[in-house]
Amino acid sequence: MLALICEAYSEDEAPDEKGKMETRLVLRFHPRMAPIKCGIFPLLKNNDQLIAKAKEIVDLLRAHMNVFYDESGAIGRRYRRQDEIGTPFGVTVDFETLGEKNAALADTVTLRERDSMKQERVKISDLADMLISRNFLRNGPRRIPRVLPRAKRGVTEGTPFGETVLALQSGR
Repeated sequence: MLALICEAYSEDEAPDEKGKMETRLVLRFHPRMAPIKCGIFPLLKNNDQLIAKAKEIVDLLRAHMNVFYDESGAIGRRYRRQDEIGTPFGVTVDFETLGEKNAALADTVTLRERDSMKQERVKISDLADMLISRNFLRNGPRRIPRVLPRAKRGVTEGTPFGETVLALQSGR
């Protein structure tokens, strides 16, 4: 576990809310390894509509992954706190989510990636599938081994190790 944390630890320079460069501490866990996959943030903590929509998103995502809800402090500081603990994605619920500024953007959220700090608008209905694919399939689709009959249990078919063991068992 210590090796995983040491490998993920990183420091880099990033602008703060005022544009001044500062050192930021980041745990760059691979999304599969991050204990919390996504942070959910309403833009303002004193707006009941934003908070209600953010909590709906928490309920939607919690069935698929570990999420963290945070409404305290400035949005930039919330992002930084999640960067420090290795959360790979942040979702911000803002006024565009409610459709107040542009009706075409209603029911969309801002999705932020920790490593690139890139932000994009995503439909809430697509959010869970998008995060699942980015969390678990980042290096391509996972290969799930097929379960073998009881006589060959413990050996996975289609892997070099499995083929070797099967050859040894059968005398090939």
